[in-house]
Amino acid sequence: MTAPRKVLTDAMVAQIEALAPRYPNRRALTLPALHIVNAELRYVPLEAVVEVAQVLGLAPAEVQDTLTFYQFFHQEKPHGKVRAFVCRSISCALRGGDELLERVCSSYGIRPYGTTPDGELTIEPAECLGACDFAPCILANDDLLKNMTPESATAELSKPRARAT
Repeated sequence: MTAPRKVLTDAMVAQIEALAPRYPNRRALTLPALHIVNAELRYVPLEAVVEVAQVLGLAPAEVQDTLTFYQFFHQEKPHGKVRAFVCRSISCALRGGDELLERVCSSYGIRPYGTTPDGELTIEPAECLGACDFAPCILANDDLLKNMTPESATAELSKPRARAT
């Protein structure tokens, strides 16, 4: 007998199951399943790891291994409703990306990887966003913010955004 689910909703499980025909096996669903949980909860708590493993027929350690390989997932607490990745690639760094990260964090009173007290914004460094011709840039949820300055970044990040998927 399986214990009742506590973290995954029926809708989340249905989304995971709907993807199954697109993948060669259940293990290949691990990363998409983690993205589904993260999109809904804004983090992937340990309880969700166990439940995803049950849904996929895997050991929890296999799911945890995938989760911890990627910097994208938070596990201790939810990230902000807007998650802003400030690029630190060589192109962005040469055009002020490191200063941009520092000044934007300072303007919101948080450190890199921090979340504002209201839970609205998390700012994180990113190694490359693949938009070198728009350096320095920020990925705010699904929006690429180009040619940013500390002032334009602060203004852009204060605008409402669609939730990342």
